[in-house]
Amino acid sequence: MPRHSLNLALLALLLLCPGCMIGPNYKKPPAPVPQAFKEPPPEGWKEAQPNDGVIRGKWWEIYSDPRLNALEEQVSITNQNVLAAEAQFRAARESVRIARAALYPTASVTPSFTRSHTPSSGGQRGGTNNLFALTGDAGWTADIWGNLRRSVHASQATAQASYADLESARLLYQAELAQDYFELHGSDGDIDLLERTAKSYEEYLVLTQNRFKAGVASGADVAQAQTQVDTTRADLIDLGVARAQFEHAIAVLTGHPPSELTLPRALLHTPPPSIPLALPSILLERRPDIASAERTMASLNEQIGIAMAAFYPTLTLSATGGFSSNSGTAWFSAPSRFWSLGAQLSELVFDAGKRKAQIKVTEAQYDTAVANYRQTVLTAFQQVEDDLAALRILAEEAIAVDRAVKAAQESLDISTYQYKAGTVAYLQVITTQAAALQEQRAAVDVLTRRMVSSVLLVQALGGGWDRSNLPSPDELTEGSR
Repeated sequence: MPRHSLNLALLALLLLCPGCMIGPNYKKPPAPVPQAFKEPPPEGWKEAQPNDGVIRGKWWEIYSDPRLNALEEQVSITNQNVLAAEAQFRAARESVRIARAALYPTASVTPSFTRSHTPSSGGQRGGTNNLFALTGDAGWTADIWGNLRRSVHASQATAQASYADLESARLLYQAELAQDYFELHGSDGDIDLLERTAKSYEEYLVLTQNRFKAGVASGADVAQAQTQVDTTRADLIDLGVARAQFEHAIAVLTGHPPSELTLPRALLHTPPPSIPLALPSILLERRPDIASAERTMASLNEQIGIAMAAFYPTLTLSATGGFSSNSGTAWFSAPSRFWSLGAQLSELVFDAGKRKAQIKVTEAQYDTAVANYRQTVLTAFQQVEDDLAALRILAEEAIAVDRAVKAAQESLDISTYQYKAGTVAYLQVITTQAAALQEQRAAVDVLTRRMVSSVLLVQALGGGWDRSNLPSPDELTEGSR
């Protein structure tokens, strides 16, 4: 083929490169999304319109607790698991730059100096020679079939998935901290209750001892009253174990040694705030784990195209040039110049089915990612339904427990009056005391569980995150520079 015809053919091939992409174009697979949540929100809650009233940003502020706010702020700064996820995202972001570099030519420069000595031989005199050389090489692999561009797209999708994983980790540890925080103050409620109960039991003990001295009560009554006091004190001491563990966990979640954090006692008084609920379809846009699974699918779809492109030839253009001279003074003169240009087209003609198998592997990996994505969506809806049900049922239970607390207190008052009047044995007082304490502890426990369930619902709804927070391909490229 004449030289100009070959050049025109190569130029036409290069011009067509950007429009040729071997492999399937990505289209997000459908996921099982219900029209509405099965569980109705607790009484007094309202369903938010598509984006009105949904939680945004610092979701923990809905609890109006300054101390909790201060602790949550530290998770993004000093939590080591979050910092590790952030470092993984930075690595994934730089991988985009690595993939993009393959789209551009490579160039290298090699300056060299060689001094050699040739011995005398066959009547010819030997001598010492110098060789000064400066060589430049350039090469470029044309992205004819789009495999390099697909590699960039795959790296971008992987980096976006890594960013979503970072946000998932951040939300996880923020929610875990809030749960531990409310569990800790739930323990404070139990401690406060048992302290007041122990004091009341001590008063009953004094009453029983006085009645024993007056001859109207038995020693068994005194022993039973003493047992009540000692058992309550033991339970009170035991609560310190759980409280200490919650406090230590909170310290570690904020990235500090347990010895550096001490939280004052506080009681839970108010029920959890109402949490705005959007339509189920919005959940897909607000869960970082769903975004991560979807971006993983996109990345693996690109891998199919990359595997398919391996069946097509590869075109590589190369150029070499420089200066070479035996004299340093004539090193860069025109006679010392040398250069070469070349093009290489390579095609693998036999691989015993390796490329076909690789395509099957990437297709199977993509199918796995699709199943994982759909399972992630299903799990997300399950978590929302679970937490909605828990909050609704616990709200109903709280009403029933409050009634039981009042009834138990009335029963204790009556038993106390009857005991003082001598119409019932002290065993009746002990029985009503135990029942009253049980119901009071149940009330504290239900309130704690309601607070924890509200945190879990916020987490299930994605916290204050939104898919629009994902870095765009351009932002990933700019951020890696």
